[in-house]
Parts: sequence; structure tokens; C-alpha cells
Amino acid sequence: QKAREDFAQGEKRLAEKAEQIPALENVVSGFQLKKGSRERRAAQLSVRIQEATIALADVRNRIKMLRELEREYEGFHKAVRLVMRESASGSLRGIHGPVSTLMRVDERYVAATETVLGAAMQNIVTDDEETARRAIGLLKSRDAGRATFLPLTAIRGGRLSERGLENQPGFIGILSDIVVYEERYRAIFQSLLGRTVLVETIDDAIAVARTYAHRFRIVTLDGQVVNAGGSMTGGSLNRSAGILSRANELAK
Repeated sequence: QKAREDFAQGEKRLAEKAEQIPALENVVSGFQLKKGSRERRAAQLSVRIQEATIALADVRNRIKMLRELEREYEGFHKAVRLVMRESASGSLRGIHGPVSTLMRVDERYVAATETVLGAAMQNIVTDDEETARRAIGLLKSRDAGRATFLPLTAIRGGRLSERGLENQPGFIGILSDIVVYEERYRAIFQSLLGRTVLVETIDDAIAVARTYAHRFRIVTLDGQVVNAGGSMTGGSLNRSAGILSRANELAK
């Protein structure tokens, strides 16, 4: 009798478990679907990791090349490179560096700034006139060419002030206010950029120039210039070799 009772209970439990089997099989199927989906996702991510690894290597190589170009002052005149090498070695003190290395410019304003500064980007900022005199003597003794020096004790800059200028069409700002630099270089950058207005387009530049009787220089975002006095300079720009562009690319 006891064995029969045990047998009946066993059959009852067996029936209950048999009823659970389909539900559990569904659970297993669900996990298998998730597993398949995650394996496919893992395979996709593996491909992306390989692609990202290749891209990272490319970026690292580009950074290495740009740093090398900056370290060697590639794109600068021979005279500038010599002065900066002598400064780095400690044999020529009081050299702050070329103007282009002492400023930061938002990428949107690089074309305008490079156009306005032109060769002045390679002007070398020094502590004082005596430092500039020693550097000029070095260049002369080495027959290494010429460079322009900007002594902090001698340069005086001024910022343009014209009534209603900020309300003119396309007005963005005074270029010396737009570039970023240390406060000690304010006179340097105001002397170079303090009387240059940045506007959106060449039409805006012409309109502003007419309003203010061509009293100051105006530059557009794409590097077209209406000079003080009325002459205009423009056309296409070589964007591949810009010193400021290189610094921005390296930062990015």
C-alpha cells in the first residue's frame, strides 16, 4: 500500500514536471536567441575594434609627424628655425617664440587670421630690444638670413574703436579680441590685429568699408581682405600648409 502511494505521488510529480518542460524549453530557446544575438553583436564589435585600432594607429602616426614638424619648426624661415634652436639649447635667452606659437585660434577663424598675419606669424617675440639685438647679431654672424623681432618692451598696440561698428552687417569682432593669448602679449597682438575687423562675407566687408570710409582693414571668414585705403586682396587659399592649421589639427 505504501509503495502504491509513493508510486502515485511520483507519477503526479512526473506529470507536473512534464507540464513544466515546454515552458522551460521556451526559456532555453529565448536564451539561445539572446546568445546568438550577442555573439553577432560581439562579432560586429570585434570588427569595429579592428577598424578603430587601425584608425588609432593612423592618428598616432599623424600626431607624431605633426609634433616632429612643430619641433623642427617646419614651414618657418631658416632664420626663425636657427633662433629657436639656439633658444632651445639655452645659448640665446629671452626668446618667447614666433607669434603663431603664442596664440590659439578657433578653427572657424584660422583662414582669416593666417591671411591677416601673413609673414608676421613668423615674427619672433623677445623680452626686450637687447635680446633682439643679440639674435640679429647671431643671424648676421651665421649668414642665416633675416627675421623680424617684436620686443615686449618696445611694441605698443592699439585696439580699433569705432562707434556702431558692432551693429554693422556680418560683424563678428575685432580680430585681436578673437584670438586667444596670454595677457603679457596683449600689446603684440593688438599691434598686429587690433585694427582688423572680422566679418562674415566679402559683401559685408565692402559695406562696412564704405560706411567707415576705408579707415581700417576688414577680413572675411574665408580670408578675403578689404584693406585700409580701399584696396582689396582675395582669391583661393592654400589650406594644406598653414602653421595655425597644423597647430589646430594637432590639438584636435
